[in-house]
Amino acid sequence: MTDQGMEDNIIQFVGVTGTSTRDARNFLEKYKRVDVAVDAYFNNPHEFNTPTRHQPAPAAPSTSKLTTLFNSYKDPDGDEITVDGTIKLCGDLEVDPEDVVLLAVAFELKSPGIGRWTKQGWTEGWKALRVDTIPAMKALLPQLRAKLSNDPAYFRKVYNYTFEFGRSEGQRSLGMDSAQAFWALLLPHGLTGSALSHIRAESSDGDVSMEDEEGWKSEYVQWWFDFLNEKGGKGVSKDTWVMVCIISLSLCLSYLKSIQFLDFLRSIDCKFSNHNIEGQIRFRLRES
Repeated sequence: MTDQGMEDNIIQFVGVTGTSTRDARNFLEKYKRVDVAVDAYFNNPHEFNTPTRHQPAPAAPSTSKLTTLFNSYKDPDGDEITVDGTIKLCGDLEVDPEDVVLLAVAFELKSPGIGRWTKQGWTEGWKALRVDTIPAMKALLPQLRAKLSNDPAYFRKVYNYTFEFGRSEGQRSLGMDSAQAFWALLLPHGLTGSALSHIRAESSDGDVSMEDEEGWKSEYVQWWFDFLNEKGGKGVSKDTWVMVCIISLSLCLSYLKSIQFLDFLRSIDCKFSNHNIEGQIRFRLRES
């Protein structure tokens, strides 16, 4: 990697994690790719810290502290934190209950459903994130929010988990209103960073196109909703969530193609000129 390439990656890494340039360089030198290095940082931000007599190693998160916190939010008549406790938690964290970052928290704590948190998921999740107090949790939220908008692999994990998280108990599909609400949170957020950044098309000889092209735009999300509402239907299946039928918006909203939505969203240009309709049809025929 060139010196300029490393400096650019360091800037991106620091922007996502908020850590020092020295730590950024250490992670990038070891893990090479920005997305892999960012993931490693969030899994263990202290990897390159060397404990000394003047700088003791950070204490492991306390199970007893997390249990006390859990019990302060838990439903007094049950074993879980439910809606009332979640609202109280959001107030203490100073976060809007509809903030997209809570989808990342739900993924990390393996929440079984909207406004629900189990003791095991709560304890293991926060311990993995290395926090055990409300101030530490508050400080962590901007990091999770940044990771969700800048790390494609992490975005995909949270996106896929949201389907399971958002379903009503006993239902195989996600309600249409819920699906659109989650899409409205996740897709614009991913578009603000590099999580859903445009992947330039390759030419026939394998070279990346150098033409100036834009990708998916946030306003297309509403067009997608308009199409779904016009087609009708009460729910979105898991196959549709992951392998969704997406409409071509380039002319008059007339072509449908079945492809993986996130890959489509990242690879398409704003004119939809680089999407091969016939190729997708041949692909689906081979798969069927």
